[in-house]
Amino acid sequence: MQIKLKTNLLAAVLLCFAFVAQAQQKKDITLEDIYRDGTFRAQSVYGVNWMKDGQFYSSQVPDEQNKVYDIVKYNVTTGQPVSTIIEGENLIPAGGSTPIQFDDYTFSSDEQKVLFATESEQIYRRSSKADFYIYDIPTKKLTKLSDGGKQLYASFSPDANRVAFARENNMFVVDLSNMQETQITADGKFNSIINGYADWVYEEEFSFAKGFAWSPDGKKIAFYTFDEANVPEFNMQMWGDLYPQDYKFKYPKAGEANSAVKVSVYDVASGKTVKMDTGNEADIYIPRIKWTNNPNLLSIQKMNRLQNTLEILHANATTGKADVVLKETDKAYIDITDDLTYLNDGKNFIHSSEKDGYNHLYLYNMNGKLVRQITNGNWEVSSYVGYDEKNDRLYYMSTEVSPLDRHLYSISSKGKSKKRLTDEAGTHRVNMSNDFKYYLDYHSAANVPPTVNLHTAKDGKLIKVLEDNQKLKNTLAQYDIAEQEFFTMNTTDGTQLNGWMIKPSDFDPNKRYPVLMFVYGGPGSQTVTNSWGGNNYLWYQVLADKGVMVVSVDNRGTGARGAEFKKVTYANLGKYEIEDQIEAAKWLGNQPYVDKDRIGIWGHSFGGYMTLLGLTKGDGIFRAGISVAPVTNWRFYDSIYTERYLKTPQENAAGYDQNSPLSFADQLQGDLLLIHGTGDDNVHFQNAVAMQDALIDADKQFESFYYPNRNHGIYGGNTYMHRFKMMTDFLERKLINPDAKNNQL
Repeated sequence: MQIKLKTNLLAAVLLCFAFVAQAQQKKDITLEDIYRDGTFRAQSVYGVNWMKDGQFYSSQVPDEQNKVYDIVKYNVTTGQPVSTIIEGENLIPAGGSTPIQFDDYTFSSDEQKVLFATESEQIYRRSSKADFYIYDIPTKKLTKLSDGGKQLYASFSPDANRVAFARENNMFVVDLSNMQETQITADGKFNSIINGYADWVYEEEFSFAKGFAWSPDGKKIAFYTFDEANVPEFNMQMWGDLYPQDYKFKYPKAGEANSAVKVSVYDVASGKTVKMDTGNEADIYIPRIKWTNNPNLLSIQKMNRLQNTLEILHANATTGKADVVLKETDKAYIDITDDLTYLNDGKNFIHSSEKDGYNHLYLYNMNGKLVRQITNGNWEVSSYVGYDEKNDRLYYMSTEVSPLDRHLYSISSKGKSKKRLTDEAGTHRVNMSNDFKYYLDYHSAANVPPTVNLHTAKDGKLIKVLEDNQKLKNTLAQYDIAEQEFFTMNTTDGTQLNGWMIKPSDFDPNKRYPVLMFVYGGPGSQTVTNSWGGNNYLWYQVLADKGVMVVSVDNRGTGARGAEFKKVTYANLGKYEIEDQIEAAKWLGNQPYVDKDRIGIWGHSFGGYMTLLGLTKGDGIFRAGISVAPVTNWRFYDSIYTERYLKTPQENAAGYDQNSPLSFADQLQGDLLLIHGTGDDNVHFQNAVAMQDALIDADKQFESFYYPNRNHGIYGGNTYMHRFKMMTDFLERKLINPDAKNNQL
């Protein structure tokens, strides 16, 4: 009897252990989880518009029953909905029977009208066109803005009386009192003259697409005109029909002709247009225009072609006469930002500069005389948020805690009373209310999914958690997750580099693991940040489950560490960057837990370029590499980006050719998978074709894959799933088990 009881007790204990073991057993992440099923999709807070009364903001909220979006008003202090401003089911146009499905919305300044964008069509990275509708809140009337075709960048005037937009390379304005449409320009023509929006290279490299701005009083419109006549055309074939279609667009490659650009001001009342005087130089850039608080004074930023001289001009909008009020030069190049801010006092403006070695904020009077440097130190102002003049508080994001983190600070215009407003380690991004009383904090950290919180701006006090992504956190807890760890390493010349690594969750320091290095490495960029890594981070978990260590290192030339660290690569783009990545690979190879014969590398865009340099100039340090959408010769890339860092090919031929993987194709060592989209309007498929030709001439074997009609991001439909499955299979064959039989395609 005693033996039987002991036996039953033992069985119970073993059963208990079995249940515990089952409870503790975690699942492995699959590619289907990431790219097909959206298992780890993070939630956020979208469509937030701060309202005129700083106590409220609006957001678009899904009405599941009617399958539309409502515009809901929220109380900032409680985070609770106050009222529904617009019910989506009521947005039925005249003569229609179903509500419009809007993609975006904008309030007029008096918040009596709303501009809705519908049926949006993407053009390039930042450009799109749509059918716009005007909704009058008091009368609940919905009116189509124009029947002449889809519009670009429709915008209310500050007095809420008109809407300006661009269409088919021309500018238009609509009087909302009678819906009368007036055409401002008539010379617009595809691939010839553009009015009111940016050409391809400005949109891509100066980061704006809308090319016009209302004056503060709503009586004038300043707008760009791009004359593309002398810019060479690039031709892409779009596949799918019986006969492929040609798509030709103006694309200035390095050293080739740019658009001739000018800025004009249209007076609504008189109908007259005046060209602003930007000088006699023809080959210039105008990367920004901005109205000062004087409705007749336009601010114009002008650069020379090499982008090492920046001038701020103040132009009389009536006469066009302009004066240079500030001039800045740099031995390398000057980065353009949106930091320039004119104060309401009409006497001063704020401007950011790297002139002391780090990006900081400066106060100038309207004549361009320096009043004072506001921020200073061996850290960067990563972005300027705004200035609360009433309380004399400037808000900005900075790297003061660490180059890996971003935190929100406030400071007085005198550079005093600095206050850090964000506490949690990691990366913060804020959306500040118009009255500077509140902000939304979008925060994440390594291994920590994003959250969205509402705070008071005065002291950073938390008001409400708007999104904690608890569902995602609960889901992740069910899976076997390997943590991302940060480290530093020193190169042979003593330069310290930041990096992170993800080790297999069952890591054994007595074993040797294959390593995959992820690289981007381009000017001012960072891959090593204390932030949630999204889908890439999750893919690295898949690789970690297969026994791979994943590592990323930020080389010289990357950002957040001052101008000297960033600009050392000037005129030799690729040289120091790949030297650092090779040194990082050697450092990893010397670690006791790394198999130095199984180190791989992969990257997309600039990272694809770096991958090719690693395989051709790395002397065999990399066993395998995946190069996605790479530049293979900077002569193929656009003028603004390339010349900023390399000068023109005519001035610096060696800088182009000595750092091009095409020049070293015969030195390829290791297995290569080369991937590109044929519809890439940015880094053209031409780059991959040239690389393949060079490798074929050098009798080098490699694998390649092209994605028909996909652009630079190579996405859409099942593309991500297909691409990352192929990349994973390649790594299994060439890096994880390179000596296994039948590992060739």
